[in-house]
Amino acid sequence: MTRQSAQSPAPVGSFFPPQINSLEDTGLSSLWLQDLILKVLYFRGYMTGFKISEEIALPLSGVADQLLITLKQEKFIEVKSSQGGLGGDGGYTYGITSAGILRAREAMERSQYAGPAPIPFDVYNEAIRRQKSGRMTITTRTMRQLLSQMVISESIFQRLGPALNSGASIFMYGPPGNGKTSIARAFGNLVMSQNMYIPYALYLDGQVIKVYDAVSHSLAPETEPDNTSALRSNTRRDMRWVKIQRPFIVVGGELTLEGLDLVFDDTTKFYEAPFQVKANGGILLIDDFGRQQVRPRDLLNRWIVPLENRVDYLRLHTGRKVEVPFDVLIVFSTNLPPKDLVDEAFLRRLRHKIEIGDPTFEEYREIFKRVAQGKNIEYNDQGLAYLLQEWYIKRNRKLRASHPRDLCDQILDISAYLAVPPTMSREMIDNAGKAYFVDI
Repeated sequence: MTRQSAQSPAPVGSFFPPQINSLEDTGLSSLWLQDLILKVLYFRGYMTGFKISEEIALPLSGVADQLLITLKQEKFIEVKSSQGGLGGDGGYTYGITSAGILRAREAMERSQYAGPAPIPFDVYNEAIRRQKSGRMTITTRTMRQLLSQMVISESIFQRLGPALNSGASIFMYGPPGNGKTSIARAFGNLVMSQNMYIPYALYLDGQVIKVYDAVSHSLAPETEPDNTSALRSNTRRDMRWVKIQRPFIVVGGELTLEGLDLVFDDTTKFYEAPFQVKANGGILLIDDFGRQQVRPRDLLNRWIVPLENRVDYLRLHTGRKVEVPFDVLIVFSTNLPPKDLVDEAFLRRLRHKIEIGDPTFEEYREIFKRVAQGKNIEYNDQGLAYLLQEWYIKRNRKLRASHPRDLCDQILDISAYLAVPPTMSREMIDNAGKAYFVDI
């Protein structure tokens, strides 16, 4: 990679996308980049040099302009018009010629990718390793702020911080409705308060692997000039990298073994990065573990090497395997008993095992009180005592941390219908209980 400018903004972790000053700095062949421009023009029609530069995320001066000059000389593109006041290759509007269309179609037989120029695979690997050092270290104070909206026993609380700091793996289990997913999402909020850089796409052996996903990744504010101005100016920050909040990606029952490897689209002829690569530098939550379309044992077998060695191996459709950093905190969350999922040998490979059990009566009271106040329901201990006695103790029903929220919602629905204030009267509690609870 090229030398980082002394005037570049402060790096994220220990990495900042370096300047791009020449075609050689891209790490890609000029022929490949020429094909990329032709595909962009083929799909999008007439474009100015500035717009082409923006589409392929490479600076115009010294890079895109050289590619455009070559394509013009070889009569693959032609100038259609020039914008007044904008001189040079950037101000020209280009169109693809018939010869250019033929070459673009040949390139599309290999890959239909037409977007930001990709980053060489080895450059990406090094960038992920360097950004690992940018993670925040969690303290007790940080954890109390992070989980301040939740009621959690002290014993569970003291185990969550070290688990989050490990950056390795967490296995959270216990009955449904007690906050496992909420805890994981709180972890995600903390991780997403930090930023990192990822590429739009990767280049490996002539193949493109799409990494940035607008659904999975959230953009972080840029302190440097925006993409367009950076491409037109001398800043030349490598715009093939996108600044994001460290990822928090959730997968559930849709997860398959195939989804954990490179996914090749036979139509577009380029790859989509798997979940764990998109989650590099952040958290991957496997929610409802055990309800996936793949057996838990097979899924954990797939994670053995990455969890122990912090590297993963991905397979191209050509059969070649490549190594990629595995800088992901894997969180497994399940409502199923661990003995029904995996054996002791598999559980041993998971760094932290934390049971999120049912709340105590005192914890339930605190949860209900907070929820009621938050929903403007008049709280009183007498109403709660009646609820616990009639709807839990007498019926031998388990307490769940989610019940106060759901019961308060029932009270709001009923009070709105009856046009009366929402209160914890016995009649209101009985109506809420009848509407909410089902004996199974």
